[in-house]
Amino acid sequence: MQRARPHGPNAVSRMVGRGGFEPPKAMPTGLQPVPFGHSGTDPERRMIPATSGPATGCRYVVKRRYGSAMASFDVVSEIDLQEVRNAVDQAAREIHTRFDFKGTNSNVELGDGAITLESSTEDRLAALVVVLEEKLARRKVSLKSLDWGQVESASGGRSRQAAGLRAGIDSDSARTINKLVKDLGIKGIQTQTQGDQVRVNGKKRDALQEVIAALKAADLNLPLQFTNFRD
Repeated sequence: MQRARPHGPNAVSRMVGRGGFEPPKAMPTGLQPVPFGHSGTDPERRMIPATSGPATGCRYVVKRRYGSAMASFDVVSEIDLQEVRNAVDQAAREIHTRFDFKGTNSNVELGDGAITLESSTEDRLAALVVVLEEKLARRKVSLKSLDWGQVESASGGRSRQAAGLRAGIDSDSARTINKLVKDLGIKGIQTQTQGDQVRVNGKKRDALQEVIAALKAADLNLPLQFTNFRD
């Protein structure tokens, strides 16, 4: 037997699943903001009073907001001390087994921010430098990270030379990088020195890639890496 449905403005019901009815929820009567998402690019969902149509009360509209953050990356100059240590250890082992270093008492050590090399003669010292640089190159350590000092005389007529390890972008290098990027004339690109690194901002990812390519091709006397890419 078919059940009769109630009539009247307060008897509106909707079917739930395959059985039973559930009374409709009350419509909001005021303007209530509804949060939607968490980022600046999420649409904002809010209620406005309905002014036309069969429905009364409020209806939802979606208003989209888009963030205006610029893309960026950081220009840094870093050195992997663990790889430097590995290279120095390999160089020390090699010179202790090679015949041409026999009896020279050659030595290479990693100290506080510098590598010190010592050998019996200036000629053997130069050969020791070649061994060290080969090991560093194999460990992917840029030779631009080395700041070589002058050859000095050590005790017993021996020769010594030290190579400082360069890390970070100094103020002079930062000014050079800022000028190089500015001279590119790329629209929307800005640079800012932040401590020992340089931040590059731009509206387009392609423009940032162009800056990176130009910096890689530039003949700068220090190794550069490009980190923290944001778009």
